[in-house]
Amino acid sequence: MSTRVKVYPDTYLDSVLQLSGTRSMFEVDGVEWAAAAMATPANVETLLGQGFDQSELGTTSANDLFVAVRAVDESALEAAVEAGEQALFAARAGGEQRAERTARTTEEAISLQPGTNVAVVSVPGDYAAMEAHKALSAGLHVLLFSDNVPLDDEVQLKDRAKEVGRLLMGPGAGTAMLGGIGLGFANVVKRGRIGVIAAAGTGAQEAMSLLDRWGAGVSHVIGLGGRDFNDTVDGRMAKLAVAAMRDDPNTDAILLVSKPPSARVAKDVVGMAGSTPLIAALVGLEAPLDLPEGVEVLTTLEEGVVRALAAVGIEAPDPSAGLLEEVEKACDHLGADRRLVRGLFSGGTLCYESLVIMSRLLGPVYSNTPIDKRCGLPAPEHAHICLDLGEEEYTKGRPHPMIDPEARVELMREEGQSSETAVVLVDVVLGHGSHPDPAGQLAPVCAEIIDGGIGPQVVAYVLGTEGDPQGFAAQQAKLRDVGCIVTDTAARASLAAAAIALRKPARVTGTP
Repeated sequence: MSTRVKVYPDTYLDSVLQLSGTRSMFEVDGVEWAAAAMATPANVETLLGQGFDQSELGTTSANDLFVAVRAVDESALEAAVEAGEQALFAARAGGEQRAERTARTTEEAISLQPGTNVAVVSVPGDYAAMEAHKALSAGLHVLLFSDNVPLDDEVQLKDRAKEVGRLLMGPGAGTAMLGGIGLGFANVVKRGRIGVIAAAGTGAQEAMSLLDRWGAGVSHVIGLGGRDFNDTVDGRMAKLAVAAMRDDPNTDAILLVSKPPSARVAKDVVGMAGSTPLIAALVGLEAPLDLPEGVEVLTTLEEGVVRALAAVGIEAPDPSAGLLEEVEKACDHLGADRRLVRGLFSGGTLCYESLVIMSRLLGPVYSNTPIDKRCGLPAPEHAHICLDLGEEEYTKGRPHPMIDPEARVELMREEGQSSETAVVLVDVVLGHGSHPDPAGQLAPVCAEIIDGGIGPQVVAYVLGTEGDPQGFAAQQAKLRDVGCIVTDTAARASLAAAAIALRKPARVTGTP
């Protein structure tokens, strides 16, 4: 086995490009491990833990970019490094011209592109607040993609954003769409009359995709970051976002997406909507909230989208159409011992929603991100399990599963081989930033698991639209062709998985 590290001094690329470079290197035959990343202490530690030698890095710093590859031979190393460089630098001019055209500061970037009104900040958390403050001071809205930003810094940034009349989306905001332009991990959707405000990345993607597919389209999508609805942050950005949507002549209704918020904060936020219809999809909410009259509260993303459509006079299609027959067939072929669900998710919000739905039907479902701390890992024997594979314990040293579907393959095979597994449940997230053909990568292992009807059933949900570069219908077809049950919503996939495990097909109909 051979290794190689190539360092690019004083070169910064955002995390989306880093992940793209990593994915491209992994796709080269003979590559065992690869990474494109900034040489932060944490990334260097990961590199050393993978067996690379400190001498290969030299005197690098957090300002330097590196690509690192471990492969079967020198030929594979050469091909991988070349593929990584192509993915990292393809959008730039080559050679010496590259450095001349690359802005090294926020100020330089604005001078090169004076019409800019949005900054995407994607730097290590220690530096993110400072860069976001610079962008706000320059009069820009900010999508703060970075995470690991201290809570006090988030509060200060959002107060500063309010002072200057700009949006501060994040930290950890991976998805937004302003004026029809997608930012981060965004889907390609038609312009429409419903605005989405989300404290959840894949929750925002699910909402915008369903609104597009079911005929309404989207005016804007504003990401908040996962902490905006807690008592400390106090809904600072959510209040600004609701007010902006309320005053937008192109927005007729607002869909708010979040995990259960602080009751006090939620009441203050939704009160900003005035006469604009506001539908709150608060995933997993148990106790009712004291909210102003007219605010509709739902507990799944599917229900939230259905009600938002109704608010603008559009009737949603039946998301369970044709599903009952497929579930009945799956129940018929499973052996009596196959009773467990194994959910393997790339989307954190979709995993959370699945935990909510399946635990209502199946009882305790164990997870690395449990709703009830008593259901954390390790799980006991004969337990249902639902994993968020986008969490750090699964992504350290390898790409996010939305970028590299292969990251899930080994777990899918492992769970599919168990004689107790009834269902392997997966999501497939399309859009900009995601793998160009995720279903094509997962379909062969799905076929192995199903094994012509002898093995477990695979239930899959494809999150996306026909406008996405991967093509929604084509991605669905690749999974259906190998025997997967493919549902119309994420919630319906979880209902189908639970129904199969219980051998109660009728559970896939009605409200999730």
